[in-house]
Amino acid sequence: MHAYTASRISLPSHSAQPSLPVALDSETQQPVSFFPAGSEIYAQGEKAGAFYQVEFGAVRIYRLLADGRRQISAFHLAGETFGFEGDTTHHFFAEAINA
Repeated sequence: MHAYTASRISLPSHSAQPSLPVALDSETQQPVSFFPAGSEIYAQGEKAGAFYQVEFGAVRIYRLLADGRRQISAFHLAGETFGFEGDTTHHFFAEAINA
């Protein structure tokens, strides 16, 4: 089984002029985390204080419907970022997948 990784990038709690290059500065990046296929990176309803960059592999973004089905919102591949929310909680699940 292959491992999949995502770099967690912490977001500042407040900023007068937020800018993406500052958020991507190497000082704000945390060590790479490995997520095997099928593992949850974050869950719907969890606090959203960081966003992630896929280093290799793929990530599926989805939500669960009332009847238990999974509604897929996006797939993210190596080099792409995900997990940035407009408020303080995640509205979707993120899961590492085989790609």
